Amino acid sequence: MPAKKSAKKATTKKAAAKKVSAKKTVAKKAITKKTTAKKVAKKSVTKKSTPVAGKKPGTIAKPTTDAIARQAYLNYLHRIENSLPGNAEQDWVEAERMLVQGKA
Repeated sequence: MPAKKSAKKATTKKAAAKKVSAKKTVAKKAITKKTTAKKVAKKSVTKKSTPVAGKKPGTIAKPTTDAIARQAYLNYLHRIENSLPGNAEQDWVEAERMLVQGKA
């Protein structure tokens, strides 16, 4: 009979250990969620843009050549798909205009 009692004790100890570890896991998840929410809240605060040396505040930066080329290609695809008249130079100029105005 003593063997059965020790087996029951071992089983209850394991079950108790599982419950404790489950509670710790839940507590860790709750803490993680809270800290993640705080990080997200901190990131959502917008920073004021600082003026770049040599540029006046309120001026728009010129788009890069790569960005213009990418947009010009998209304009070309749109023009070809819709059978619209035009050429590569017009696609490029339109791309620059769209990027400066923020429409792309």
